[in-house]
Amino acid sequence: MAEVQVLLDGGVGRIVLNRPRALNSLTHGMIRTVHATLSDWAADDRVRAVVLTGAGERGLCAGADIRALHDDAKAGGAGARAFFRDEYRLNALIARYPKPYVAVMDGITMGGGVGLSAHGAIRIATERSTVAMPETRIGLVPDVGGSRLLALAPGETGTHLGLTSASMGPGDALLYGFADHFVPSAAVPALLDTLAGGTDPADAVAAHAEPAPPAPLARQREWIDACYAADTVEEIVDRLVNSGVPEAKEAAGLILGNSPTAVKVTLAALRRARTLPSLEAVLDQEYRVSCAALAGHDLVEGIRAQVIDKDRTPRWSPAALAGVTDADVERFLAVREGDELGLA
Repeated sequence: MAEVQVLLDGGVGRIVLNRPRALNSLTHGMIRTVHATLSDWAADDRVRAVVLTGAGERGLCAGADIRALHDDAKAGGAGARAFFRDEYRLNALIARYPKPYVAVMDGITMGGGVGLSAHGAIRIATERSTVAMPETRIGLVPDVGGSRLLALAPGETGTHLGLTSASMGPGDALLYGFADHFVPSAAVPALLDTLAGGTDPADAVAAHAEPAPPAPLARQREWIDACYAADTVEEIVDRLVNSGVPEAKEAAGLILGNSPTAVKVTLAALRRARTLPSLEAVLDQEYRVSCAALAGHDLVEGIRAQVIDKDRTPRWSPAALAGVTDADVERFLAVREGDELGLA
C-alpha cells in the first residue's frame, strides 16, 4: 500500500497518511508526495478543498520517522537535512494554501504531525486528540513551525509545553492555538461525507462541531505564567521547584530529564520566535537549529534511549544545565552558510 493515499472525493482532495503501524510517521517520500499533491491541486479547478487524515485509529501522525533520522544523523546527516528542508517548505505551503485545508487531528498528533495540521485553515480536534511538540525529550528543539505556535500561545503556556514536552488534550489544543474546532471522532465520517457533498467547509464543520471539552492547563496558568517568565532555564526550574505546587514540581522534573542543551536552545528559540515577523522566518530559524542538532550529540543519543534501545536513560552531553553555555546556545541559532532555508 502507498504510504500516502491520494484521491478525489466529490470536490474534495483527500490526503490520507498511510503508515498506521508506525502511527503514520513521516518518511521523506511522504513529504514529497504531499507537497507535489498540494501543488497540483492548487491549480486544479476540480478541487474545492483539501482534507488531511491518518489511516488507522491511533492517530493522524506521530511525527517524523525518527529511526530513519537517527540512522542518517549517525552517517553524517545529509539525508536528514534534506528531509527537514522539504518538510519545512511543506509547512509553509500549507499555511499559505489558496484553498480550504482541513486537518483532522484525531488521535496522536505530534511533531511533524502538528506541522501538517496546525498551520491549516481548519483544524479539527476530537476527544482522542493528543497534541504535543515532544522534541526536547529526544534532544531536538520544537520545529515544523511549532516554535511559532508555542511562542504565540497565551501567557507562558507554550514555554511550559516546549520545555517539558508535555501533551495537550483537545480542550487545551483549542485554547492554546493548535486547533479550531472540536468534532467527536464518531462524527468525522459524516463530516467527510458532508464535505464531499459540496457543502462549504466552514459550514460543514460547524454542522458537526460541539463545545470544546475542558482545558486542564487553563487551571494551571497562574504558576505557569509566574515560573516560566524567568530569563533562564535554571531560574525557571528553581521557581517551579519552590512554587509549592505539585504540578510545578513535576514539570521541573520533566525539564531536568530532557536534553539540557535542547531545553536551553528551546527557550532561546521561543523567545526569538515571538519577535520574528512570519512563519517563514521562524521556519528559517528552526532549520538552522535542526541542522545544528544533527551535528551534535544529544539527538542521536535521545532517539537511541527513547526509541532504539528504549532504556529511557539518555546520556546527555553536557549532562546538566550548568554545562550548557550561552555560546553553546548561540551556535544553534547562528546563521551558517549552507544551513539557510531561504523562506523569509
